[in-house]
This record gives sequence, structure tokens and C-alpha cells, in this order.
Amino acid sequence: MASSEINQVLANSLSPDANLRQAAEHQLTQAAENNFPLYLATLVQELANESAQGSIRAAAGLALKNAFTARDFVRHQELQAKWLQGTDTETKTQVKNLTLQTLSSSNSQAGHAAAQVISSIAAIELPRNEWPELMGILVKNVSDGAEHQKQSSLTTIGYICESQDPELRASLITQSNAILTAVVQGARKEEANVEVRLAAITALGDSLEFVGNNFKHEGERNYIMQVVCEATQADDSRIQQGAFGCLNRIMALYYDNMRFYMEKALFGLTILGMKSDDEDVAKLAVEFWSTVCEEEIGIEDDNAQVESSDQMRPFYNFARVAANEVVPVLLLLLTKQDEDATDDEYNLSRAAYQCLSLYAQAVGSAIIQPVLQFVEANLRNEDWHNRDAAVSAFGAIMDGPDEKTLDPIVKQALPILIGMMEDNSLQVKDSTAYALGRITESISDAIDPATHLDPLVRSLFNGLMSSSKIASSCCWALMNLAERFSGDLDAPQNAMTPHFNTSVTNLLALTARPDCDSYVRTAAYEVLNVFVQNSATESLRPVASLSDVILERLQNTVPMQSQVVSVEDKIMLEEMQSSLCTVLQATIQRLDKEIIPQGDRIMETLLGILRSVGGKSTVPDAVFAAISALANAMEEDFNKYMGAFTPYLYDALANQEEPALCAMAIGLVSDLTRSLGELSQPYCDNFMNHLLNNLKSPALSNQFKPAILQCFGDIAGAIGGHFEAYLAVIAQVLQQASTVTTTADGPFEMFDYVVSLREGIMDAWGGIIGAMKTSGKTSVLQQYIPSIFQLLNTIAGDPNRSEALLRASMGVIGDLADAYPNGELVDVFRQDWLTALIKETKANREFQPRTIETARWAREQVKRQLGGSANVMA
Repeated sequence: MASSEINQVLANSLSPDANLRQAAEHQLTQAAENNFPLYLATLVQELANESAQGSIRAAAGLALKNAFTARDFVRHQELQAKWLQGTDTETKTQVKNLTLQTLSSSNSQAGHAAAQVISSIAAIELPRNEWPELMGILVKNVSDGAEHQKQSSLTTIGYICESQDPELRASLITQSNAILTAVVQGARKEEANVEVRLAAITALGDSLEFVGNNFKHEGERNYIMQVVCEATQADDSRIQQGAFGCLNRIMALYYDNMRFYMEKALFGLTILGMKSDDEDVAKLAVEFWSTVCEEEIGIEDDNAQVESSDQMRPFYNFARVAANEVVPVLLLLLTKQDEDATDDEYNLSRAAYQCLSLYAQAVGSAIIQPVLQFVEANLRNEDWHNRDAAVSAFGAIMDGPDEKTLDPIVKQALPILIGMMEDNSLQVKDSTAYALGRITESISDAIDPATHLDPLVRSLFNGLMSSSKIASSCCWALMNLAERFSGDLDAPQNAMTPHFNTSVTNLLALTARPDCDSYVRTAAYEVLNVFVQNSATESLRPVASLSDVILERLQNTVPMQSQVVSVEDKIMLEEMQSSLCTVLQATIQRLDKEIIPQGDRIMETLLGILRSVGGKSTVPDAVFAAISALANAMEEDFNKYMGAFTPYLYDALANQEEPALCAMAIGLVSDLTRSLGELSQPYCDNFMNHLLNNLKSPALSNQFKPAILQCFGDIAGAIGGHFEAYLAVIAQVLQQASTVTTTADGPFEMFDYVVSLREGIMDAWGGIIGAMKTSGKTSVLQQYIPSIFQLLNTIAGDPNRSEALLRASMGVIGDLADAYPNGELVDVFRQDWLTALIKETKANREFQPRTIETARWAREQVKRQLGGSANVMA
């Protein structure tokens, strides 16, 4: 491709004309496929071409970067392999040299593009100890280069340091001295060029995680902190923002080293920053104190769990010491609301609210007095900003202070807050509803059902019905009330029973309104769902009537499928169907056996929805959940629907492109087989084939495997001795799964995965052993028993285990002892590790009663085993 030709293709790749742009992207892709080294060489020459337009050079740089990196992991690995194995050394050298040369270009677009390209190559080469001279070159550029070269080199360092690639991040620790030399030099107040200093302070923020060794040395630490603190006072607000961003990161990473700097500088600098006229600077200064609070909350939690004082982390009480100065500023910033701000806009007043909430958790009851003084002074203020700040501040401190201290304060405040739901400012009403949500969540004991509940529920429904802006806060508070005052499930009444019928009527009316916003409708259905779940028995008749309404609404959505003409229509219909299915599921679960007469109508409706929805829809997930609830209620009677339903279930089990649906289908197989028992046998060949395919599939993540193994156990428990047909294959699968382990330096996620995998294995063996025992086929198990005990031994010696794993293990131990009552396994049961495992589980008072009871039962079965005499196992 000639220079003029590549120039035109790159220009077209920037075109607003979609056809031109797509054609250009296709040409670039083809060129990369046909001759990758030549493609790179051509692009890098255009990137380095000083006579080309900046936009064209930037396009060349973007195409180059995309030749080395991709969001898709598999594609990313393919591109890296192309560079490492598919590109000759000469081309590699040319690409790197010309890109480094472009850093000195006076064209900022080209320099910026070169920084991206270099960071993409560095992500491949630095972890492999290649391109060792790179950091030295960048440092030299910062110290000796022209202004634009300094800036682009610092930008490069920042891009390299912000990468999330774990291998690159590990390699950067060895480069910390070079990184720090460059960025600190560029960030000093002596640096006259504002853009260079900004690039340096940005790169410093990205590199802080890798300079831990430097932070251990007082001299180096002092210099870094001096440079950052001075940058908070720079004339350019962007540099100030970068500096406060650095301080946030430093506090999160190096709290233990911060005492001296807090006393000497940070305390005053951050309070000054919070008062800055530049909102972005003020927000970052506020976030500094949020970080302080988060760190101190975490340290206190950690220190409360250590076994000895020498394991405790230093705790300096920064938040409490600074409270008298910081909290008044936060309260003042709460009055800086923007009434035109969108719900998801993060502005200064919301940053202050978040910080105040964290402050309450960090300092507890010490927050109450200054906040109450502010609330009392502003609650009746004529300016809505002040009233809103007052009610927001009150809600912000509901989590943290001692509940007994807050109780009388909340009791006194509730009538006032309920009254403020009638405020003439919508903003104040919304904040009041949110504050009531915080109270119902954290201090619900302060709500007296006799005096507060009726006006509170009325005010929340009035708010919900009157404005979409405050709907989500009202819904949240109503759900909290339904859960808090549910009482015992079988009780005839609870505190919410008098409000149940009216609440359902209001919610049904709201969700049926044509002018109801879709997100309000979804939130209202969530409230309805929670009200049904927590209803008392006196409300079962209204729940049954509600199920008729929900079914009718669901039936009415089926013909709507043909009326969908836009993406928005499709999303709205799917949300409505999912919400209705969720409410239907709740009514089925609440009515239990009483729902059976409605079974035919329910399944006809749900199957109609499954027939009508297209691919890539979230609705089948909700339909399957409702069907699961119906199967649990109907048990064997559900069998009459299996012929019509299983084709949809098989399709979902085979649908590896939609993992959420596939996971739901796996869980549904467990539910159906447990409900149907032996009646599920005709479907089990298909179930087992799909489950085994999913177990082997590279398209599904490891997280599916524990649920699949557990499903094997549920199928065995359902079909009993018929499971023998699958035993040889499944036993091999379980034995292979038992070999999966992790190392001490392995990823944290792997520890959780191994535990959940072992839970699945034990659940599977529990179901299989029970099935063979009840059908008199325990002899076929004997060849697998050594591997079962081998895994139990591994679990006994591994401190990384969960209560659920230990409970499942106790079940398997007890089942084996019960399955061989004549002492056949006596030698294994005499081993000390097994006795110790049972004793440890039985004695753990933090475990649930059912876990301890399972361990006791296992111990009794083992005692009986030890009383036997036969020993057929070598």
C-alpha cells in the first residue's frame, strides 16, 4: 500500500460517512491479515511522517495500537502472538524506533498516538524482559527533551502504569526507580511548562501502586509527598485535581506512613481544597476524607479479628481527630445541590453526602451532635437547598452511630420527616424519601407500628404515585418496611397486614397507568413482589386474587410481541414480562399447594411467552424461575407439563451463548428432578448429555461446574437405582474434579472456586450414595470409596473451606457409614483426621444448627460403623 493510498484509507477511517468508514476499516483488516509486518511498517512510517496531517498520524497510531491489543481476551492473545512470533526483528525495531521518534514530534496528536502505541507494545514486551531500555529512554526524554517530548513521554509512562494486565503490573515494580525519577521530576513546582507538569502528576497517580519500595524510605517518601502537596497549590486547577487524586491514592495505599504528613500538611491542604471554587478540585478533596474513612473502617474491622496485638495495623483516628473541621465543611457543601442534575450525576453535594455517610460509620455517635445542630438550624429554612441539605444530612448518619442512641432521635424526627414528604420542593421530597429509606433499613426498631406506620406508608405511596423522580426512593423504603414488619411467616397477621390490600391496589393502579415510566413500573412491581413474599396468612386470599390479575397481564403481553417496532419497545416489553413473572413466582411460592388449581393456566401462559420471545432475551430467565416455583409447589403433578416444556429447557441447557439462561436451566433441572422424583427418569438421558457437554465446554466458565456436579446429585436422589446407568461416567468426572487444587500464591478467585467445586462434588456423592443405598446397590459404589475418602482427607487438611462444604462432607461421611452398616469401612473411620474433622465441625458454634446437627448425625453413624466387625476393604 503506497503512502498516498494508506493516507486516503486512514482519512476514510475517520469519515462521518459510515460506508466509507467501514470500507476503510475492512481494508486495514485485510492489509493486516495479508502481511502483518508490512502493515505495521507502513502504519508506523505514516505515524512518524512529519509532513502528514495530525489527524492522519493519529489514525495511523490508533490502527497500530489496535494491532497489538483487543478487549476480547482470545483476540488479544492472538494479536500478541502475531507480534511476538509473526513479526521479524527488523520490523519490530523499526516500529519501536519510529514510534519513540514520534514522541518528539511537535504535533500533539501524533505524540499522543505514539504514547498509546508504545504502551501497547510495552504491555507485551516488559513482562517478558524485552525492550529493557524503554524506561531509560523515557526518563532521558523527560530530563533532556523538548517540552512536547517531555509531555508525550510522561503520558506514555502514565498509559503503561494504568494498564490492568497483571503480568505487566508485576514487571513494573522492578522499574519503579526509573518511573519515579521521571514523574517526580516532571511534577515539581520548578517545572515551568503547565502541560508537562500535568502529564507528570497524572502519570504519578497511575504509578503509585508500583513505588511501594520507594515509599518505605523516608527520604524518598518525603520528596514525593512534598511534590504532591505543592501541586495541590498550583495555579492550574487541572494540576490541583491531579494532586488531590494522588493524595487519595496515597492514603489508600500507604495509610500506615501518613501520620507525619497529616499533622504537617494534608489536614490543612485538603480542607482548603474542599472549599475551592473549582468543583472538581473540591470533589477530589472531599474524596480524600472518604478514603480516610474507608481505610479506618477497614482497619478497625481487620484489627477486631486478629488473634494477637502484634498483628494489628496502625490506627491513627484521622477522621475523629479532624471531625470538628471536616464535618462542618461537608454540611456546607450539602447545600451546593444542582436541581437540574440527573440522578446519576456525581456532583459536589453528592460527594459530600457520600463522605458524611462514611464519616458516620468511621466515628459513630460522635457525628450526631454537629449534624443535629445543622439539621435543626436548616430544616425550616426558606431556601430549599438548606432544607434539602438538612434532611440529607440526617439520613446520611443512620448507619454508624449506636442504634440505641439514634432510636429516640429518630422517633422524634419521624413525624417531621413524614410531613416533609409534602414539601413544595420535589428535590426535598426525594431526599426525604431517601432518608426514610435509610431509617427503614438501619433503624427500623425506632418505627412504632401503632403511631408511625400508617402515616409513613401513606406518605410513601403518595410520593410514589405523584412523581417519577422520587419513585425509586419511595419504593426502597416500602420494601424495607415490608421486610422489617413481616413477622413470622405463618402468623395470621403482621404489622403490614392492615396496609396490604390498599398497597396492592395502589401498585396495580400505578403499573397499569399508560403514563407510568418504565423504570417506575419495574420498581413498583418489585415492591409488589416483596409485599407478597412477606404477607401474613390473612392476606393469602388477596394474594390469590393478585395472581389472577398478574396472569391476565402476562397473557396480554404475548400479542404485544408482534407490535414491537424499536429497540426501546423490545426493552420495555421484556422488562414488563420479567417483572410480571417475578411477581407470579412470588405468588406461587406464597400460596404453595393452593396454586395447583391454577397450574394449567399458569403453564399455558408461560409457554406462550417462551414461544413468542426471540433470542438474546432476559425473559426466559424469569419464566424459568416461575416454572421452578410451580414445580416445587405441584411436585409429581407437574409431570403433565414436561412434554410441552422440556424442548425449551433442552434448548436453554444447550445455549452456551447465553450463560445466564444456561445457568438458570441447570438450576431448574435440579428443581424439577427433586419435585418429580422417579417420574423425571424419561428425561434424564437428555439432562445428563446436556450437563456433561456443558461441563466440558470451553465456552462456559468454571463457575458453572459446581452447580452441574450438584445437579448430578439431585438427579441421583430423584431416580434412585436408575442412576447406576450413569455412575461410571459421573464417578470419573467427580474423581477428576477432586484433583483441582490451588497454590498459596494463586489468584484469590481460585480459592473460592476450589471450595465451591468441592461442595458440588460432595453434594453429588451425597445424592449418589443415597440413591444406591435406597435401591440396594451399594456394592457398585465400593470401587469409588477410596477416592471419596481421599478428597475428605484433603478437605480435612485444607484450612480453605466453607461451612457449606463441611456440612456436605458430614452428610457424605454419615451416608457412607449408614450405607455400610456392618463395619465394612471400619478401618477408614478409625483414622484420626476423620474423627477430628467431625469433632471440629460439631463444635463450631458459629455454624448454623443444621450444620452442627448433620455433624452429630455423622458422628452417630460412624460410632455404629466402628461397632461392626466385617472388613471387606483392603
